[in-house]
Amino acid sequence: MRRAVAWARLRGRLVRRLRRLAGDERGVSAVEFAMLLPLMLALYLGAVEISQGIGADRKVTLTARTIADLVSQVPSINNADMSNSLNAAAAVMAPFPTTSLKVTVSSVTIDANGKATIAWSDSLNGTKRAVGSTVTLPAALNVPNSSLIWSEVEYSYKPTIGYIVSGTLALKDQIFMRPRLSDKVERTA
Repeated sequence: MRRAVAWARLRGRLVRRLRRLAGDERGVSAVEFAMLLPLMLALYLGAVEISQGIGADRKVTLTARTIADLVSQVPSINNADMSNSLNAAAAVMAPFPTTSLKVTVSSVTIDANGKATIAWSDSLNGTKRAVGSTVTLPAALNVPNSSLIWSEVEYSYKPTIGYIVSGTLALKDQIFMRPRLSDKVERTA
């Protein structure tokens, strides 16, 4: 009988302690915080990386448009003006580093038969297009006896943190613009 009484007391104490433990909420918020912290950090860092990547992509598009706009505004362009126009890309891409930035601007001439060829080409950190090489244009831009300025920009974006997006993203964009002050932009020395 003594044994049964001892077990009953022990069981009673155990039940009381378990009830008290179940009702104790002093460490719940700390445990919840510890469980949610990795998820919240991943969401925050991911949002930062994605927003920076989108910003870099927008800068690539803006750079392509700016270079084509600068070159299409003149009837002829010399070496110094071309160098200044291409170097403006670094200012547009700021605050992103421009070590992996490649900019190519070309004049595309379309003959009476609708054949588009490169009249001249210049590049910053890239390769010029070969003069006389054939270009495939969108149908809406392939107007016989006209010319276009073609700006192409490539940028290798490496995320700062690299937690969510790892590796290097190849961002690129291009734009065609018609010359504004003449039928075509001449390239002079």
